[in-house]
Amino acid sequence: MRRVGTDEWSGLAMLVVAVAVAVPGLFGAVELLIGRGWWITLFVVLLVALLTATAAPEPGRWRHMAYGVAVVASWALVLTARPLGLLPVLLVLTAAVSVYVVPFYAGLAVVGLNTAVIILVAVPVTRTLAELTLTVGFYLLIQVASLLSSMTLLREQRMRRELAAAHVELKAAGLRLEESARTEERLRISRELHDLIGHQLTVLTLELETARHLDGAAARGHVERADRVARELLGDVRATVGQLRTETVDLEQALRRMARDLPGLYVSIDVSADVRVDEERGAAFVRAAQEIITNTIRHAGAYELRISVTGDDTMTVLDARDDGRGARNPTFGNGLRGLRERFEALGGDLVVDSAAGFRVTARVPAS
Repeated sequence: MRRVGTDEWSGLAMLVVAVAVAVPGLFGAVELLIGRGWWITLFVVLLVALLTATAAPEPGRWRHMAYGVAVVASWALVLTARPLGLLPVLLVLTAAVSVYVVPFYAGLAVVGLNTAVIILVAVPVTRTLAELTLTVGFYLLIQVASLLSSMTLLREQRMRRELAAAHVELKAAGLRLEESARTEERLRISRELHDLIGHQLTVLTLELETARHLDGAAARGHVERADRVARELLGDVRATVGQLRTETVDLEQALRRMARDLPGLYVSIDVSADVRVDEERGAAFVRAAQEIITNTIRHAGAYELRISVTGDDTMTVLDARDDGRGARNPTFGNGLRGLRERFEALGGDLVVDSAAGFRVTARVPAS
């Protein structure tokens, strides 16, 4: 059920006022220059026309025509009743309604024409110029005040609708932003977990696999290294959960820490002394090195991996190449795909060349 709002209550009040001021004519308390039946018909036409003009769903020719009929009917009702009484209030109502149907200047024109009708009716029945001026001035001011009040109300309603629409758009934008943030956070967490855990789990698996095929003291060293990797993994997970970002990035130290104690793979790290990266770019290079090392261990069949980071005032470049078997048609897994997205988000790129071994080049603009 539709809730009754301000417009509906205003329309009901206008209807009550119109009926109240027309009661003398409806029940024969005033002299009419036309038959009462015709006068009542004119009053009904006025009400129906006003209702049509204000309640029609869309502005257009029919609303304008209905409003014109209402204006003419109000003139006819006032011109055909004696004495005048409060019937000019019907003219005030038509002036107040004008802002809902026609432009403001047209409403002012209606006020002027209504005032001319009042003058035409009041001149024969007023005794002095002062009385005529008071009567005409009173209804003129009431019409102007009603017109301006209606215009203010309409403007306020329009602004409220615009504000509501903006609020809905803002809420929709907020929902889209929240969804985008959640999606980005899910991608970031998946990259963090993949980059952080994947490499160390690979080392842990290799150590345990090697220990499984050895006996006694020979296996003990691998088990100890596996235990050390597991403890480091636990510490890294805790550090990631507690604080994924650090105040400063020591890129060379981070890369060397990842490269140590790798069974069957020698990783050389070379970071130019003039390389300076901020936290975000440093994190990207660290994650890139992790992914490269992990992929080399899992898929390349390589013995040596060389990682170098160089840079100048315009670009910082990480270059990694191994001596493995390479691949004819390499495919981007989740790790490399995530890395590419990360570097592209920073304004750089990531290129994979597998012609002879694997070579990965990651570049970002200098910070």
